[in-house]
Amino acid sequence: MNTNSKFAWNFGDIFDAVGEAVEPTRPALIHRERTLSWSEFNASTNNLAKNLKARGASPNDKVAFYLANGTQYTQLVVACMKARLVHVNVNYRYLEDELHYIIDNSDAKFVVYSSQFSARIANIHSRCNKVSHFIEVDDSGAAGPSKNDFAEDMEGLLNEGDGHRLDIRRSPDDLVFIYTGGTTGMPKGVMWRQHDLWKGFGGGKSHPCAYRVLDNVNELAAAVKSYKKPLTQLIACPLMHGTGLFTALTTLTGGGTLVTMGVNGLDPEMTWQTAQDSKAKSIVIVGDAFARPMLNTLETNPGKWDLSALRLIISSGVMWSSETKEGLMNFIPQLICADLFGSSEALGFGNSISGEETGVQTARFKIGDHCHVFTESHKEVLAGSDQKGFIARTGAIPVGYYKDEAKSLKTFPVINGVRYSVPGDWCTVDENGFIRLLGRGSACINTAGEKVYPEEVEEALKRHADIDDALVIGLEDKKWGMAVTAILKPRAEREIDISEIHSHIKTLLAAYKAPKSYVISGQSFRAVNGKADYKSAKTFAIESL
Repeated sequence: MNTNSKFAWNFGDIFDAVGEAVEPTRPALIHRERTLSWSEFNASTNNLAKNLKARGASPNDKVAFYLANGTQYTQLVVACMKARLVHVNVNYRYLEDELHYIIDNSDAKFVVYSSQFSARIANIHSRCNKVSHFIEVDDSGAAGPSKNDFAEDMEGLLNEGDGHRLDIRRSPDDLVFIYTGGTTGMPKGVMWRQHDLWKGFGGGKSHPCAYRVLDNVNELAAAVKSYKKPLTQLIACPLMHGTGLFTALTTLTGGGTLVTMGVNGLDPEMTWQTAQDSKAKSIVIVGDAFARPMLNTLETNPGKWDLSALRLIISSGVMWSSETKEGLMNFIPQLICADLFGSSEALGFGNSISGEETGVQTARFKIGDHCHVFTESHKEVLAGSDQKGFIARTGAIPVGYYKDEAKSLKTFPVINGVRYSVPGDWCTVDENGFIRLLGRGSACINTAGEKVYPEEVEEALKRHADIDDALVIGLEDKKWGMAVTAILKPRAEREIDISEIHSHIKTLLAAYKAPKSYVISGQSFRAVNGKADYKSAKTFAIESL
């Protein structure tokens, strides 16, 4: 087997091959009461790709996705790949100015939006002078006139045509954009070559139908055609973020079934009900922000749902505590919890697998291929040295940030003659070569000369039975420079004793890492994708203190 295949991968070619190899009647997309077979999915994405091209779309034109989860999001992604257009994700929580920034910064030529956001689009329509076409998606999935008279209806573009594949030559250099907010500054558009993104996914190793690196699309098609147990995967997190989109693409390029729900945010009861109804083998979440409410729902409704088909829960992006994993596994004994360490800027930094045979792990990852840990002076961290360093990946990594050369050079530096992706995550490497995450360097707190990484303290805090969620920030302080400060959300019907929490944390971490102040909040300061909103948390803490 040649693991260094020279084949030029493109997702449009991949979906052409998989769409023709998979059983036509097999479900491709399930969203609420709507099910699209692979035959319907294949035909509709071909139609949409042709109709976008008929409206003037050219290779590398940008398409802004201002959409909630639904079949149309996935159909549009695949249509863009087939037509050589660039996906641009837009956070559906954005309001007018934030929305306009992404559309303008990405140079979007097309804007596709959910009808629930039609008023926001109408308010910025006149400012979007780079946009040639607006397309509206009726959230009910029905065809009809758009709420804005300047927009076309999406369903018509999906249904109009013969459904045949495009006669088009594609390139491995065709791009996918993932806009990421990071921890500072305005959102940045991460540019992925499609060839590199496929390699970042593992090149076929992540598909149950293959479990090996594939040499070309014919091998992928043959593997999909012969596989009799396709994956049914429920995406509980937003498709507009990397975790949701990347896992969705992995599922579909393996000929599987993608399940989504009709809510903007997490509904734990709907998640378990949908998992039961679809007989999902896998659920995709984002850390404790999803897992804790889901576990609480199982605890208050024991035995309500039949989850015997469920084998795997995948998380990426934020901390997933060992206590929550263990709680889920107590209710679902066959469950494996796969904690994947990656980011919009790189995939495959590491993985942490928890199950009956492996035990439960948190923030301890088996380091991925092509990954290294370096100090700030670019010396490689030795295993077992207890030295802190940043994780870096070479090989299949993005081109850089769109229209931001300075940030590209900083995040994708050349170290010892090799180009790496360095999103800023710090860690240590134990004697067995496993990495333990500390958190993002940009969020690091310098307190009296000592470095404290928020995620390490947050993980320890959340191990207390009374704490549902925790964020840790640094506040300016005359004595300490920056004072470690914790914002705590108590579990339902629990009260937090600060002195008890302080004693708890000092049994797990060095004393200088213990928060100097604690603030109690009734809410979690997290975005819809589960990631921490440190800016809002800091504002709340300052006002409270």
